[in-house]
Amino acid sequence: MTKNVIHTNLAPAAIGAYSQAVRTGNTVYMSGQIPLDPATMTIVGNGDFAAETHQVFKNLKAVAEAAGGSLDDIVKLNAYLTDLGNFATFNEIMSQYFSQPFPARAAIGVAALPKGVQVEAEAVLVLKD
Repeated sequence: MTKNVIHTNLAPAAIGAYSQAVRTGNTVYMSGQIPLDPATMTIVGNGDFAAETHQVFKNLKAVAEAAGGSLDDIVKLNAYLTDLGNFATFNEIMSQYFSQPFPARAAIGVAALPKGVQVEAEAVLVLKD
């Protein structure tokens, strides 16, 4: 098995011992993205859940493109929210970035996320042959 690390400056640099994404074959495993501005490495939104969510999807998009794909190639998305009361907002914003057929998805309520953000998402992308 060959592992190829995916990296782009258009998404936040890893803040730990992990890669933005790893490709093996046609499958790309994308690490969780939080609402960091890649240029400044600061959290966006000032506590605005919608702004945080938009940044998460922008970051995922940048990594997907660096891997040679797009958000449409995502087959599985896991979302982590510190308040499931924001689930409807997350759904509405996600629908702005994805079209049918939508990826499989889990939305999980968690007690806390890195840097005190309200949302994080990770994905699995399958590239076309």
